Amino acid sequence: MIPVKEYAERRQRLLDKMEEGSVLVLFSGVAKKSSADDCYPFEVNRNFLYLTGITQEDSVLLLVNSVGEKKEYLFISPFDPVKEKWYGKKLTQEEAKDASGIHNVLLNGSLSAKLDTILNPERAEYGEINKVYIDLDPEQKIAERTDTEDYCDTLQKIYPSIQIENAFGLIVPLRMIKSDAEIQEFRAAIETTKQGVLSVMAKTRPGVKEWELADEFLKTVNDDSGYQGLSFNTIMASGEHAAILHYPHPLGKCDDGDLLLMDLGSRCNYYNADVSRTIPVNGKFDDFQRTLYTIVLECNKAVAKFARPGLTIKDLQAFTIEFLSSECLAKGIISKKEDISNYYFHNISHYIGLDTHDVGDRSLPLQPGNVISDEPGLYIREKHIGIRIEDDLLITEDGCEVLTAGIMKEISDIEKFYGNR
Repeated sequence: MIPVKEYAERRQRLLDKMEEGSVLVLFSGVAKKSSADDCYPFEVNRNFLYLTGITQEDSVLLLVNSVGEKKEYLFISPFDPVKEKWYGKKLTQEEAKDASGIHNVLLNGSLSAKLDTILNPERAEYGEINKVYIDLDPEQKIAERTDTEDYCDTLQKIYPSIQIENAFGLIVPLRMIKSDAEIQEFRAAIETTKQGVLSVMAKTRPGVKEWELADEFLKTVNDDSGYQGLSFNTIMASGEHAAILHYPHPLGKCDDGDLLLMDLGSRCNYYNADVSRTIPVNGKFDDFQRTLYTIVLECNKAVAKFARPGLTIKDLQAFTIEFLSSECLAKGIISKKEDISNYYFHNISHYIGLDTHDVGDRSLPLQPGNVISDEPGLYIREKHIGIRIEDDLLITEDGCEVLTAGIMKEISDIEKFYGNR
């Protein structure tokens, strides 16, 4: 778990980045309607979670950076005995205070009044305030019929002199650097993912259905993590399906002689593992599969050796393209280097964190504390082959640590596993 003290430190760093004479308003969000009177499961806004540790919907963080004074407020839903019978318990104000480390916990019905004491020039509780930071994610709903754009329009009409700015640019640099506590969450999520991968491998054989393996992974990780769920919808793709990068529906059958590509992950306290492994359905690589797999595996290892502070993800991508094109040309898989784009058509890396594809600028130099993916692949649909090997890398002072090193990927280890089943 992330210590409460760390949430307080994050807010302090953010307050230090805010302009003097500004406030930040950040919403946890509300569940989105799926159909009729049903909603999708609620997922808390990750920026709100990062700063508060609170996962409850319909909550609001208010930070004030005024001349000579910084203040924190948290607004939560009031206790409602009727709703509690239907939807379960909500945090009390004292519980929210303990979870977040924010001492000023108020009911969310008082948010508008509190903002008025701050933003109304005639009241000016904290002196002159000129700017309001808001997370302007266009997809975020903050009430049943209100999104952040609607809220900004209303705020601007009431306080026309206020400048509204996206808080995203202030929060992203903080989230990009993972703390020791965050890395421990990654390690736990990766260990659970490892157990899930082993369980899938144990059940993989000719004739098994893709969805049976996806279900096996879900059950295993939920059993191991205490029902914390998946980082994302599992990709379980066999044969030609593996040549579809984000194969959406695991409805196929795994045939003898095919490869199975799995892209999957478990999460721990909202921190996500993101792993890809490719295995032979019958437990044995044929000669062509072995050649192609070896190219991808050696590229995966080379990227991990190459990654270090000061490089960018764009640098890693250029390195990957050169490696794959050279190796494929040497093995006669392509006739000229430019043809590699037909068989490798995605990026080598993205940031990983509270979101699987986490916030971060790929053009910025990598720094110690970044967690990124390392996922080369080759996809030859006409041969019914897709191979991707993805690890999670922690950038260190002089290189990187492969956090997912314990999840087998060597040909000898995979074939030995099947030989010993």
